[in-house]
Amino acid sequence: MKRKILSLAAISIATALYAGADDPVLMTVDGKDVHVSEFEYLYNKNNTQQMQSQSLDDYLGMFINYKLKVADALNEGLDRTPEFTSEYDSFVKDLSKPYFRDDSVAENLVRQAYSHFADDVLASHIMLPLQQENIAKLDSIKAAIASGTTSFEDAARQYSVDRYSAQQGGLMGYVVPGRFPWAFEEAAYKTAVGAVSDVVNSGMGYHLIRVEKRTPAQGDIEAEHILLMTRGLDESQTAAKKALADSLYKVAKGGADFGDLARRFSEDPGSAQKGGKLGWFGRGAMVAEFDSASFALKDGAISKPVKTAFGWHIIHRTNHRGVPSLADAREGIEAKIASDERAALPENAVKARLRKTNNAVISHGALDQLRAVIDANNGVCDSTVLRRIIQMNPVVATYTGGEIHAVDAIARIPDIQLPINPMESITAATNDLLDDILIEKEQQRLATENADFRNLLNEYHDGILLYEVSNRKVWDKAASDREGLEKFFRAHASDYKWQTPKFKSYIIFATNDSTLSAALKYADSLSTEDPAEFVRQMREHFKREIKIERVVAAQGENPITDYLGFGAQRPADSSNSRWKHYAAYKGRVINTPEEAADVRGAALTDYQTALDKEWVKELHKKYKVKVNNKVFKSLKAKQ
Repeated sequence: MKRKILSLAAISIATALYAGADDPVLMTVDGKDVHVSEFEYLYNKNNTQQMQSQSLDDYLGMFINYKLKVADALNEGLDRTPEFTSEYDSFVKDLSKPYFRDDSVAENLVRQAYSHFADDVLASHIMLPLQQENIAKLDSIKAAIASGTTSFEDAARQYSVDRYSAQQGGLMGYVVPGRFPWAFEEAAYKTAVGAVSDVVNSGMGYHLIRVEKRTPAQGDIEAEHILLMTRGLDESQTAAKKALADSLYKVAKGGADFGDLARRFSEDPGSAQKGGKLGWFGRGAMVAEFDSASFALKDGAISKPVKTAFGWHIIHRTNHRGVPSLADAREGIEAKIASDERAALPENAVKARLRKTNNAVISHGALDQLRAVIDANNGVCDSTVLRRIIQMNPVVATYTGGEIHAVDAIARIPDIQLPINPMESITAATNDLLDDILIEKEQQRLATENADFRNLLNEYHDGILLYEVSNRKVWDKAASDREGLEKFFRAHASDYKWQTPKFKSYIIFATNDSTLSAALKYADSLSTEDPAEFVRQMREHFKREIKIERVVAAQGENPITDYLGFGAQRPADSSNSRWKHYAAYKGRVINTPEEAADVRGAALTDYQTALDKEWVKELHKKYKVKVNNKVFKSLKAKQ
């Protein structure tokens, strides 16, 4: 590739190039400049996380040690490992997201969606499957409706694949904000009452939408109902259900407990056991007849029996609530936007701006050259065509400071995609690559010009390196250096005291007495003094028939060690435990620690501290640190 863009992992290097009069160099560590802004940022952050504030003088020493460790990591090439690059690149992408999203576009999308909450829109539609020829077919149907050749209702009954609404001449009920695909919802709210929309692609089908009525939104209502099912019944059975519905209506109107009636008579399995309660719902949530009847009621009113495709309903409206405020609706609106075609619009707005500011241009002429080569091969991009394209290798896009060649774009395409729709794949890859390059350029600009972005990048970059180099030099080294840890313990044995004696032992648990006896006998045959190796050999020999625990416990800390080491009563066995048989091996009571393993946690921590101190001494000898005292004094004067 001929582009000259920094990788994400190199952005931190670019930050070091930034220097301004308002951000002087505070120090150099191993020849690398450290600016005041970075020092202040970490100092302030450190103080907010501490119980007691630290002075600049005290923090300066800590900061220098921190930067020396990072310098050591850099000199060992830890910033060039695949693990570092992957983690750091991922962080840069996450950190960059807010900067590559146009908040004004995002807010406009929320407000546009919320504007639909003001009205209830009753609509009809004609729906055809997602086949290209159906666009022209719907255009013809719309023209026929406009000319009076057919009615919307007749066309819906004849052509619509939504059979439920087709039976009603296309009437589908209310279009509720957030419940339908956005393209469908937006078209319904944009279409005038009585008018028919242009063809709409909802992602589920192609539609013509006619708006029947628009009224101020009523919000949500709460209701309960009694349903007497009539599906599959003959005329006399249906009449009997109607008679029962009329009777129940009179009883309910007479003051009977509606919930009790629903539990006794309702045939709606979802709500009957809940006293007929349906919860809160808005316009369009229920079938049209139920919807109209329930919203026509006042709170506390009971409807006469209402017929739907399911049967006869008696509805008791219990409460209502108005249209939610934008603040209350925002979370739901944003979740809906994030799940549909609008999600990419705030990012696309930024990409468009970056293309403009970088004079980015897609070369459609070059893409046409590639198309001609592929079309000459019957639209197939095989190995012969690829070799021809590589030989041609035209510039398919340009931007300030660089260009993209055809092979650059094609390199991003999985092999499986090229034979299917090669030009679509090449065009998409060209656009994606151009946007990625411009985003990397913008990330580089942010890293050099935006202090907040730069400081967060530096903190995370150095933090990853500090963790990894500390692991290698201190933490992992201390944990794995058994000989060094033991030597350190012997040199500082007097620092480790116990107030009370402790029982030290291996405790061998077994599934039965004979296995326990065999395990104790086998343990005596082993010659290793290494506790880890002893445990490994025992487990290897007895598999899952035993388990071993190495313990150092004072009296009162463990019922089993109290029994085995201090003469306490044997603890009661758990009824479902398979480890009811156990014994101490090499058990004895000791007054002071005998080895590092007896105080492993404390000894390991102290050993790590000692290793860290030695490491820092070496770093001060290895790398040169130069502090600009004039700048530091100026910094202190501002505190």
